[in-house]
Amino acid sequence: MSTFRTSAGLSQSGFTWRDLLAKSALLFFGIALWHKGLSFYGYYLLPLAWILDGGLGRFRQIMNEPLVVALLVLCFVLALGILWSESPKLGFKVWRRYFAFLVFIPYLSLLNKERLLWAIGGLLTGYFGALIMGVYQWKILGVQGIPPLGMPYLHFSSMLGIGVLLALYLSSKSENRKTQSFLWLLVVSLLFIQLNQNARGILIATLLSSTLLLLLLHKKEIRTLLAVMVSLAIVIGVFGYNSTSFHERLAQAERDLEMSKLGRYDTSLGYRLALWDIGIHGIAERPFLGHGTGMAAAYFDKNIETYKGGLYKELQGFSPTYHYHNDWIEIGMHIGLLGFLAYAFLLWGWFQTFKAHRLAILGAALICFIFLSGLTDNLVFFRQTFYLLLVITAIGISWHKAHKTVIRQTETCRTAA
Repeated sequence: MSTFRTSAGLSQSGFTWRDLLAKSALLFFGIALWHKGLSFYGYYLLPLAWILDGGLGRFRQIMNEPLVVALLVLCFVLALGILWSESPKLGFKVWRRYFAFLVFIPYLSLLNKERLLWAIGGLLTGYFGALIMGVYQWKILGVQGIPPLGMPYLHFSSMLGIGVLLALYLSSKSENRKTQSFLWLLVVSLLFIQLNQNARGILIATLLSSTLLLLLLHKKEIRTLLAVMVSLAIVIGVFGYNSTSFHERLAQAERDLEMSKLGRYDTSLGYRLALWDIGIHGIAERPFLGHGTGMAAAYFDKNIETYKGGLYKELQGFSPTYHYHNDWIEIGMHIGLLGFLAYAFLLWGWFQTFKAHRLAILGAALICFIFLSGLTDNLVFFRQTFYLLLVITAIGISWHKAHKTVIRQTETCRTAA
């Protein structure tokens, strides 16, 4: 049965107050996800519109998507971890961050052929609005990230990286020369901005994921692949050479590494090395079930003075400990091997959802980006980034289903003729 059937209670024109509410919720969420205050209202508006639209009756259908199952499994095992946490209050706080991403269910369920443009309109309005604000902060005010939206430079850089991947993919699928030119201009512009942000790990994730994407897109067209790769490498090289921020971050990385060799860890890189070292030790202590949901940050603060004879004690108070700057260590500290399996299942389910809707190449690039970014940062704290990825996934699924419906209708008409 097609997902794009008319919802119960809709008139033939498809215009009822429920339909209008659903379209408005999709539009609003795409814009509001960039602002913490507005996203709060968008988060509750979507489930309300979903319920009124008869979404509960379509829940089994949504469960056919592997990503939905994977998100539910991850939330379930994190909830279990609260049972052996020393601080259930902290455990619930961590669990809520993951649970919030189940908003993917009502968002995807509300989408149909008629509402797709509303969702795309919200996504584009929100993304380019945030992009303009980010450029203004960087070029005019000389500030990294987007402080008015509560987006540090890491979050802003990840947003740029996702934009690069999506624009590269769409440019290869477009048959219109003008559209291709615009998308390539967008790719170059986003890369230029990202190279002037201070996020090293996410920049590397973008470049490696883009390389994978181009290889998958043009693996049968060697000349095209080489031309695109060389052109992109030249552009990146020129931008990197002329980027003051890029040179400063490379120099800082070298200084941080030298200081770490001398036993000084009160640097950006040194702090991460200390987090990973203590985190891996913590996982080794309780490898199967971890220390309980919510106990990851507390473990670091508790052991920093005594671990390895106080090697990292100078870091006490260096920076507030929110997470381990690594998705795998973070989840392993919370719930051990159970967490590793749940997180791996999430990435697998996410890719399988893309693959099921003939978006395997885009899915591979985005999952690669998530994995690589998660090696140096904790993506769950990048609220806007994670919402953006979920919205792109939902729109991709719905676009494919709408496209299938058009093809089926065309074939039916030809057969009848």
